[in-house]
Amino acid sequence: MPTAEATIIEREVRIAAAPETVFSYFTDPEKYVKWKGQHAELDPRPGGVFRVDFDGTDIARGEFIEIEPFRRLVFTWGWEGEGHPIPPGSSVVEVTLVPDGRGTVVRLVHSGLPEGAVPKHAEGWDLFLPRLVEAVEAEADREA
Repeated sequence: MPTAEATIIEREVRIAAAPETVFSYFTDPEKYVKWKGQHAELDPRPGGVFRVDFDGTDIARGEFIEIEPFRRLVFTWGWEGEGHPIPPGSSVVEVTLVPDGRGTVVRLVHSGLPEGAVPKHAEGWDLFLPRLVEAVEAEADREA
């Protein structure tokens, strides 16, 4: 999968909610679309589908590789569509959830991207991770 030209995106955010709550926003389709996409098909088990439709045209697809409930998940990532430079399953997203007091630090590493795709994907993660924080913290506030 990764090549010599591949590079890595690393991001970290802190969310004022327990890892169990944060984890569900990566595995529950209804919660996933609260922060990213308009439709999600998620089967969070090794070999299970990961598919997120952003707008009816841009559709990310891959499969779950590893699932450690409330601690870590790894899935492949790419884009549906003829001739896309990042085909489904050709890059890897690793998410680690680290308990931090009453909150959780989310560490995200996206690897295996061609160098030219890194800026756009970094921009995407920079857009969507704050939305994740907002969505999870809104739920945590309602439950408090």
